[in-house]
Amino acid sequence: MTNLISHTTFDAATYQPKHFCWSFTDGIATVSLDNPERKNPLTFESYAELRDTFRVLQYSNDVKAVIFASKGGNFSSGGDVHDIIGPLVKMDMTELLNFTRMTGDLIKAMRACPQPIIAAVEGISVGAGAIIPMACDLRIGTADSKTAFLFNKVGLAGCDMGACAILPRIIGQGRASELLYLGRTMSGEEGYQWGYFNQLVTSDELTAAAEKMARKIANGPTFANGITKNQLNQEWNMGLDAAIDAEAHAQAICMQTEDFVRAYEAFVKKEKPVFKGD
Repeated sequence: MTNLISHTTFDAATYQPKHFCWSFTDGIATVSLDNPERKNPLTFESYAELRDTFRVLQYSNDVKAVIFASKGGNFSSGGDVHDIIGPLVKMDMTELLNFTRMTGDLIKAMRACPQPIIAAVEGISVGAGAIIPMACDLRIGTADSKTAFLFNKVGLAGCDMGACAILPRIIGQGRASELLYLGRTMSGEEGYQWGYFNQLVTSDELTAAAEKMARKIANGPTFANGITKNQLNQEWNMGLDAAIDAEAHAQAICMQTEDFVRAYEAFVKKEKPVFKGD
């Protein structure tokens, strides 16, 4: 497992993870798994390092948006059969629970970081490699995207890493049930029609489309965007009255920001506001 990254020393511009690819330009971080010959499987080490990275992003003012990209024509084939699945069948219950909690912590970290995360999904996106895009805030796919939550194909439940909580909220209970019970593949077009993908583009357009969306987010009021993400998370468990009250407090906080003042002043001058995230 990787060592925890300190939020006091994290520098997005110089960060060099050991178990996945990372780049950072003009407020946008790009992440991708790095074994295209095997369709980018996850390992114990990449799970843990990704978890630690998304967790420390809570303390980064430099990163405004994140792209979780595909590599070599595929997103991810999920947990590595040899590096993960093989060892799992030999573990006792305590060890297994440590593993499943660790993978779940990756999803918690992704949801907890204030930066919107855009998944750019090409080709294979299956198992845990489907869970990661599911946990992102926005998803862009291609016609050849093949998404499958195939846990029951290997004798496991579909309730993995938050799938039973998050997936129905994206595509609906019935459609989520179909994918989780049958483990069948959802095509790119089907994913777009069901609302899983926000956009469907060609493979050649995927990187540019993700960067365009990330740039729009990064140029926006990043503090307010973080508040929006937090409320989207928190309001899952709220009644309507509590949600409206929580949003009243959240919006009042945003009204104290300099970005709110900049937007007003720009409107008066008939100019486009330039947000700075404060």
